[in-house]
Amino acid sequence: MGETPRRDRRWRWAALLGATALAVTAGGALACPAGAAGTNVDFGTHCIPPAVAGIPPIDGTTTASVSVDNTSPKVGDTVTVTYTVVTPAASNPTDIALPADIMTPTGKVTLGGAQTGSVTVAGPKKNTPVPGKGTFPSFSMTGTFTVTTPGAITLSPGDYNIHTSYILELDTPCTVITPPAPVSETVTATSGTPTNTRAISLSSASGNPGAGVTVSGSNFTPGATVTLAGRSGDTLTADKATATANAQGSFSGTITVNDKTTTGIVAYEGGSWNPDKGAGPAAYVVNDTTPVPDGSQKLTTTVKAGTLSMSQAGDAVALSAVDFGKGGASTGTLKTVTVKDFRGGPAGWSLTGKVTDFTGPGAKIDAGKLSWTPACVTKAGSPSTCKAGSAGAVGGSGATLASTPDSTLTGGEFTVDAGLSLDVPAFTPPGSYSGVLTLTLT
Repeated sequence: MGETPRRDRRWRWAALLGATALAVTAGGALACPAGAAGTNVDFGTHCIPPAVAGIPPIDGTTTASVSVDNTSPKVGDTVTVTYTVVTPAASNPTDIALPADIMTPTGKVTLGGAQTGSVTVAGPKKNTPVPGKGTFPSFSMTGTFTVTTPGAITLSPGDYNIHTSYILELDTPCTVITPPAPVSETVTATSGTPTNTRAISLSSASGNPGAGVTVSGSNFTPGATVTLAGRSGDTLTADKATATANAQGSFSGTITVNDKTTTGIVAYEGGSWNPDKGAGPAAYVVNDTTPVPDGSQKLTTTVKAGTLSMSQAGDAVALSAVDFGKGGASTGTLKTVTVKDFRGGPAGWSLTGKVTDFTGPGAKIDAGKLSWTPACVTKAGSPSTCKAGSAGAVGGSGATLASTPDSTLTGGEFTVDAGLSLDVPAFTPPGSYSGVLTLTLT
């Protein structure tokens, strides 16, 4: 019986040591990647030590910064983010020195402005020794996000958590008292390749050899000389004409089409065809007027254009459960979407998705915490080949799931899938949460 009090004291002492490592966020400092250093900002922080420690919550001020490796990315680029806690909310509250390399930090960086959501960041298990009553060293965490929208994107430090492996395995979550924290860094994203909005239409989709067809265009460079040309598949024919765009970038011109192999007509600026400075092809067919020889019969048939449509294998996805206090990835698989493009024209298609916030019992999980990893398979024999969208956040602003490019002749059947992952915050109240993912085919 005399040994039991000593064992209890040792257990309480061990628990206290483990908890003091978590009472305030701390860890080893890391070098930031090459790029722009963010501004140090201060924000109120509420940290909750493990219950076994018997230490009350700590409300204090965290000084932190967010830096990036590229302040001028393009849509589709991956940006590396470094979240550095310069000054944690408090110091070591005990006289007990803490050893090196016991703390592993994780956290979130909040995105705002042109692109919303959050970036998951993590640091290594690395810290310098902390003397009793000593100041905790700074620590850094890194992560990445994919740029999906052009414009100014703000980055603010968010919630963070410290896991300690000293005597006990414990966690201390630290949340921003009044989110979002002040903006520490801003990146300005561009659309990459300038969007080409040039467009043309024809007065007729067919004609006899030598007939003229009127081509109308819009959104060309004002005053530019525009070449009108016939096309046979991917090759330009000898049939050409020119027109001049007016002050509004519009034009109207006539081209005489003689080549019987013509499948379309294009219009472009400059000395040669360039899809970035042109429009089309607009479908055009030259009628076969060859006389039928005596004793012969001319046989014709018609291939009717269909529609662009999609169907899905179901309308409900059950994501995996996560534990309260731990949170993390709630995963699942999108119900397979089948896209059928039976239009037979030159236009490709794009399948995009956006999601609402996940609502539940008295709380919500932000839409930006849902990410996907798209995949797309083209059915053999299809004229087009589909391309899966980029892996990354879906969010309320949306992202591309799959697409096919414009071409002389497009169409086919395609199956689209995606792995889904919802990053559930550690202390989300227990219960069922649901959001709606809306898919749009254009």
